Amino acid sequence: MTDHRAERPVVRTHAEAVAVAQDPDTYSSRVSRFLQVPNGMDGAEHAAMRRLLAPFLSPARMAALRPALERTAAGLLDPLADGTALDAVGDLGSHYAVRAQSAWLGWSPGLEDELIAWMAANHEATRSGELARTREVAERFDRIIAAIIAARREPGAAHDLTWELVHTRDEDGRTLPDPVLVSILRNWTGGDLGSLALCAGVVVGWLVADGSRQDEWRGLDDASLDAAIDEVLRIDDPFTSNRRVTTREVRVAGRDVPAGTQLVIDWTRANRDPAVFGDPDRYDPAGNADRNLVYGTGPHACPGRSLATLELRVLTRALLSRFRLESGGRGVRALFPLGGWESLPVVLRAPRPAAHPPRAAR
Repeated sequence: MTDHRAERPVVRTHAEAVAVAQDPDTYSSRVSRFLQVPNGMDGAEHAAMRRLLAPFLSPARMAALRPALERTAAGLLDPLADGTALDAVGDLGSHYAVRAQSAWLGWSPGLEDELIAWMAANHEATRSGELARTREVAERFDRIIAAIIAARREPGAAHDLTWELVHTRDEDGRTLPDPVLVSILRNWTGGDLGSLALCAGVVVGWLVADGSRQDEWRGLDDASLDAAIDEVLRIDDPFTSNRRVTTREVRVAGRDVPAGTQLVIDWTRANRDPAVFGDPDRYDPAGNADRNLVYGTGPHACPGRSLATLELRVLTRALLSRFRLESGGRGVRALFPLGGWESLPVVLRAPRPAAHPPRAAR
């Protein structure tokens, strides 16, 4: 498989990844030829769009969403019995990702099969690196979103989160044009569906590899479980890279490059930099939290972190409250530009009964 980053400077160290990500004046995010809202914006335009969209991902929104996500996880897991074998990515992660996102956005459960099929096609196109294939898949998803937007403009449409977005007004009092709405919803869903499925595979894989952690994690409070999941994602980062483009002549990744040069931030390498983490496989949620770059850093840090964190916490708690996780066979690693597992067989086992203290002698 060709590494499509080969022609570009690649930032691999933690220190330089942070420096690049926190200097948007020198390293612009306006890289794609396609509209990307808000991640492909810079400066005041980017900041204004982040302010406009922040309420949709607020702590209050996440608190209100949690019961729906818990019902989603229960609906997925409750029908499964002791001994069920499944793929942690394709069977578990993908279906949970679609159902969780649909619960957040108010989308019909009837879209699940279409979105699952799209996720598979998107992964294949991404792996291929072929522009024509990635464009076709993107256009296919845009058609799905355009139909959803049109439905939210119909009289009597349900006032769900997508309806609110369609009727949101910017700081000048104008509703958002369709290309912007499509791009926002593509950003919220198109990338996050596949990413969440990959994250689920990484978390399940780690718990299977170190079964003793399953009992430990069952007893963690929310903040500690979030930190534990973040640390596992640092160790095996499914968010492999982002692009930037230089706005001036600069030295980066050991090279002098002119303005207009595209470069890659290799988050996976940065998150495993021995100069920062020592042994990158050492599990230390508290010690590594401040340096963890799973969700990026700087003004373009992932705006959906709160949602992804909640979704993964709910799924992990639901799994561990119902089952012990055991290996179902050899998994297949995802190939760049994806990270984590392509597929990971796992077997669900009934939890061991709790140990009872011996009865007192009469």
